[in-house]
Amino acid sequence: METRVALIGIIVEDLEAVEKLNNLLHDFGQYIIGRMGLPYREKNINIISVVINAEADIISTLAGKLGMIKGVNVKTVYSKK
Repeated sequence: METRVALIGIIVEDLEAVEKLNNLLHDFGQYIIGRMGLPYREKNINIISVVINAEADIISTLAGKLGMIKGVNVKTVYSKK
């Protein structure tokens, strides 16, 4: 099946969610190209960008599981290729 490149944007508003989030990213680690996290201390949030190359259903599964974590907001952008 064909893979796609996607960017998953994550905003963590509840720091207690970080362990669950990191565990999920670890579980999907074979698909992750890169990850960058930025703490925004003034707002007490963390912003994480994850670039992934996988089949569309795997990307959707990861984004869906991340979005179900309390205190985490997720949006996904897919490449056109």
